[in-house]
Amino acid sequence: MTELGDATPEAAAAPAAGHDDAVALAHTLFEAAREGNTGLLQAYLDAGAPATLTNAAGDSLLMLAAYHGHADTVRLVLDHGADANAANDRGQTPLAGAAFKGYTKVARTLLDAGADPDAGSPSARAAAHMFARQEILDLLG
Repeated sequence: MTELGDATPEAAAAPAAGHDDAVALAHTLFEAAREGNTGLLQAYLDAGAPATLTNAAGDSLLMLAAYHGHADTVRLVLDHGADANAANDRGQTPLAGAAFKGYTKVARTLLDAGADPDAGSPSARAAAHMFARQEILDLLG
């Protein structure tokens, strides 16, 4: 065993390499959520990747899947413990993202999981009004 000051360059680089691997994995998971790659995301979530993972802007896997219209991926992430009401750093919820984009099936999935249409800023209800998403407004009641 070496003293801290005697570490080899390879040993000193090991933590950085591990960090780089973790960052690369996170990027892979975020991209899978954006693309609706449910199979890939499921493999990682089943292996223990956190369903609550967020990026630098506070966007969760759930937020990314919802904002990009992937209802099956939304359901998967919710089933692995994601919070349907978790807001990003701008106060936006996954339901508000779905309302903004007009993704009715995603909105229904989030509502079924307990998403609050009045949470966040703007709320899903406000976003649906703002962007005339009547189908979403009908879902929200």
